[in-house]
Amino acid sequence: MRRSPANSSGFTLLEVLVALVIVGTALGASLRAVGSLTQNSAGLRASMMATWSAENRLVQLSLARTYPAIGKQTFECPQGDLKLMCEEAVIATANPRFRRVEVSVYDQANPERRIIKLAQVLSP
Repeated sequence: MRRSPANSSGFTLLEVLVALVIVGTALGASLRAVGSLTQNSAGLRASMMATWSAENRLVQLSLARTYPAIGKQTFECPQGDLKLMCEEAVIATANPRFRRVEVSVYDQANPERRIIKLAQVLSP
């Protein structure tokens, strides 16, 4: 007794395999997207922490009410568990009553990669 194809129910092996390929492709794409978001999150966190370090130094100089000496200096400026190095450059301006201060923040683990650079003009 053979059943006719019109009366059979269920999926063929080919249909099941096609469905598995589609689901597998979708899962692979979603895993890749989640991985990308995780990497972006770490980069944004480092950028935010570096910005805080640079802003902290610029505010310290502003509140000190002293005229910063022209030159460069490098110092540690960690934020949380992130080890950062700050490089401060004080530059003369066309107006002798003002000085330009640039603070660049680098990751200690990767010192050639500058995360952020902020600049501000200070006066005595």
